[in-house]
This record gives sequence, structure tokens and C-alpha cells, in this order.
Amino acid sequence: MLKKPILVIKFGSASITNANQELDEDVIAIIAKQVSSLSKIYNIVLVSSGAVAAGKKNLKNYKGTLSEKKAAAAVGNPLLLQKYSQYFAPYGVFIAQSLCERHHFSNRNQFLQLKKTYEELWKSNIIPIANENDVVSNLELKFSDNDELATLIAVGFGADMILYCTSVPGVFDADGKVIEEIKLIDKQALSLAKKEKSSVGLGGMTSKLTFARLATQMGIKAVIFGIKNENSILNAVRGQTGTICHAQKSDISARNKWLASGSLIKGKLQIDEGAVKALINRHSLLAVGVSKIITDFDAGEVIEILDADKVVIAVAKSKIDSVILKQAESKQNLEIAHADDIVLI
Repeated sequence: MLKKPILVIKFGSASITNANQELDEDVIAIIAKQVSSLSKIYNIVLVSSGAVAAGKKNLKNYKGTLSEKKAAAAVGNPLLLQKYSQYFAPYGVFIAQSLCERHHFSNRNQFLQLKKTYEELWKSNIIPIANENDVVSNLELKFSDNDELATLIAVGFGADMILYCTSVPGVFDADGKVIEEIKLIDKQALSLAKKEKSSVGLGGMTSKLTFARLATQMGIKAVIFGIKNENSILNAVRGQTGTICHAQKSDISARNKWLASGSLIKGKLQIDEGAVKALINRHSLLAVGVSKIITDFDAGEVIEILDADKVVIAVAKSKIDSVILKQAESKQNLEIAHADDIVLI
């Protein structure tokens, strides 16, 4: 058994780069100092963007195409890790590189191997730094982004807390003031991201709130904060800066946490209000409650279940494929997913 709780900290590109979109070594130094202090209390995973920023200046006539980004990441990953190693070294802390691909999480056996490797590193007080294996990724450069990667690690490993470090000081309200806490990330909370003025931060905050919602539903405290303030990381852990998103009570099994987070989503269904109530009351999903098949799927694949407002409320392992669902004459008692294979999120 691990003696220390697990803390996952995600650093976005905007938080660790300067105005020229190059690595900001002053920020790396700040991270190393504060994280080294926290490593005495927590088993830590860092999820760090910045590989492309570190490597792109070495490519001739860089224009930012997908293949160029992959090449920049190939150059930049060792440079990024070199900088982290340089600034962690004075504190006697070693780091390790962990390049991940999406299938490492969708395949539970591979995921458990990843977990065992991290546990071995923690035994020697080594901090793994995770990032997408950009060079061979055949879906897109990132998972959806590193917010997803960090959240998958946090949920899968049973972290106590996840910190999303960004270029802004937290989640803003309609008046541009930082919201100190969000007790429940519901539809109203998710809409806060749409009120942001910055085109750079718009997608980023939407992503953070979406994945913070998943983390909190799985019983993990999440904090969205900016790196610019003094002792910002330490203060985020203490709940003294940024926006705190409170963990919800969760009794979900480790297997179903993996189902809700790590498994690859293959299909999507939209259901009516009656079906939503049935799922909340822990009943199975029946075909009669399906309003629309958004994306087709096969039997045994994982599907997202959306309500009438197109908000994801659950994921489930399907018992039938979408073809059978479309062709079924009587849908009254046709079971799409058993209650034991449905996870509310």
C-alpha cells in the first residue's frame, strides 16, 4: 500500500511559455521548488505540455502543420525533460518520462501496468512527467488535450486531488471575477466557460471544467488556478487560490471508474427525461427511452449517454449494437445496457 496520497498536477502550454511561445525557465524553476516541497507529502504525477514549444524553433520553416508539430514534439520532449531535471536537481528530486497513448488507458491490462510502473517510481521518490506520445499518435496530436490525460491518470489511480494550472487565475464569473469555489459542476457551472472574453482561454476553460466535472464526480477535489502568483501551487493545494471544485461523494468501484474515464467512447445516445430518471434510480437503459442515436456502436463497446440538453450524464457498456436498436420492432423491454454497466457522471 502506498503511504502517501496521490496528487496530479497539469501544466498547460500557456502557463509554462513566455510571450514568444518558448519555454519560460523561470516558471519551470517555480514549479520545481514548490513541487519538490509537496513530494514529501504526496505521490505526484506531473502532466506537462510544452514539448512542441520547446522543439519547434529547431525546425526549419516551421508552420505548425500536424507533421511539423509531431516533429517538434520529438525534438522538444527531451529538451523539456532536460529543463525539468535541471531545476529539480538542486532539491534532490529525480524525474522520469512517461509518454502515453490513448489505448494505454482503454486497455485495462496496459493501464494497470502503467500504474505499477508509477508505483515503483514513487517508492524511490521519483516524479513521473506524463505527456502524449505525439510522434506515433494516429488520432490527433493530443488525447483531446492534456486536461484529459491528467484526469484519466487522477481517476484511474484514485488521486486525492488534481490541479489544472493555466494562464488565468481561475474560473471567471459574468463580471470577470474569479469564482472561489464550485460546489457542483452542473450545467450552470459549465456555461461559465462560454462567458470568457479571451479566445485563447475559451476552449481551455471549457475543457478544464468538463474534465474537472468527471474528476469531482469520481470523488477527486479539483482546483483550477494560475501559475503567476507567488506560491501558487502550494496555495492551490491548500485551497487558497484559484477556483476549488469540490469532490462529490463516490462509492464507484475501481473497475467502473476506469469504465467512466479510461475506456474509449465508441457511440453516443440521447435519451428522454424518463430514461434519465431511470438511470438516476439505478435502473438499466431500455431502448424505449432513446430519443436519438447520435453515433453508431457495436455490442460490448462503451457509449456516452446524453440528456435532452446534450449534456453527458453517463457512460455504459452496451449489450447490443445500434443496428439492432434501429431495427427492433418492439423497444419496450429491449435492454441496451445493464445497470451494473452504467456509470453516472
